[in-house]
Amino acid sequence: MRSLSTHDAIVIGAGPAGASAALTLARHGWSVAIVEKSAFPRRKVCGEYISASNLALLDRLEIGDAWRLDAGPEIRCVGFFSGETRVEAPMPDAKYGPPAKDGFGRALGRDVLDALLLQAARSAGAEIFQPCRAVVIDRDGDMQRVRIQSRDENSGDETTTLRAPVIVAAHGSWEPGPLPSQLEKTSRRWDLLGFKAHFTGSSLAPDLMPLLAFPGGYGGMVLADRGRLSISCCIRRDMLARLRRNCGSGHDGAERGCPVSAADAVFHHLMASCRGVSDALDGARLDGRWLAAGPIRPGIRACYEKDIFRVGNAAGESHPIIAEGISMALQSGWLLARELAGAPSGRAGREAAGRRYQAAWRGLFSTRVYAAAAIARMALGPGGPAFMAVAVRNFPQALTFGAHMSGKTRPVPGLT
Repeated sequence: MRSLSTHDAIVIGAGPAGASAALTLARHGWSVAIVEKSAFPRRKVCGEYISASNLALLDRLEIGDAWRLDAGPEIRCVGFFSGETRVEAPMPDAKYGPPAKDGFGRALGRDVLDALLLQAARSAGAEIFQPCRAVVIDRDGDMQRVRIQSRDENSGDETTTLRAPVIVAAHGSWEPGPLPSQLEKTSRRWDLLGFKAHFTGSSLAPDLMPLLAFPGGYGGMVLADRGRLSISCCIRRDMLARLRRNCGSGHDGAERGCPVSAADAVFHHLMASCRGVSDALDGARLDGRWLAAGPIRPGIRACYEKDIFRVGNAAGESHPIIAEGISMALQSGWLLARELAGAPSGRAGREAAGRRYQAAWRGLFSTRVYAAAAIARMALGPGGPAFMAVAVRNFPQALTFGAHMSGKTRPVPGLT
């Protein structure tokens, strides 16, 4: 074991939430360590869409131009695919910047976005520990110690201890672990499990992002960088088990009853349940492999406790049915860093910053968390997809209103 120098903050997780917080704190003169368990670049279960309301924040983080260069086409239409139903409506214009500039969101693969943000944090002076996993957080007077482990091919596990008064938990909510900021492991039949894949050669309209509604789940599609179609979805655990039992092998003529893989079952269910999906992927090619994660834990959690500050999904999570996950992650990291950077030193100052951050988080995100939960309940309920199909066929403008209510046009506070 070796001990390194003390930092002002240790950020656990280098996704958009953690990198946004670390980068902002580092530019305010803080000594920041980032602990990330995975080597980059790496793909993630994520819809990959970023609302145009975040462009001012990306510019403040000084990655806006690079994001514009790499991201997919502007998404000017929101859609709905379910069964035979295909409906489109205008995406609300965020009106960021000069006229005709950055009014609409775009998608960028997490393998590209996360590496871009982490490099910016490194350039700002943050010290990166990657791939390393945080395994213990202990109180040490006014400081906290974080024990991290890295895997060395020659010497095996190497343990390092970092010290800081502030811990930023940016590790997400899907993976259980020993840290006090991680959620307990539970398994319920109604859990939502996430799946994600990229395809090339799709025929989806480049400016369209449809919501997918199907029995037992929901999802979305969007054209991202390098011509890749990003398709992601959530499905109930019990529905997935039923699909795997009923599908049989489906490929080689083996006896029915031998379950197919979870990814194959989800893919075939999507293709059979949404005509819009099967049309868009007709002739398309899978780029890489399907990814799976979860269970998803929507809800609002405590934003801080005993000098551990949560950002991203660790702080709170909306149902991904509204495609606001990256937006909430980026903005929560920014909100926290802004409060911490302006706080007086000492525990009392940090506690006051935590209270302000929690109030700001809830003011900015609670409405979309509740709205997403209501939409998800409708989609997942008995007859939900059919009911939603009738509603949007008769009132397509509901799609535009829903996109507005999900926060896609709401500016990030503190940037003007």
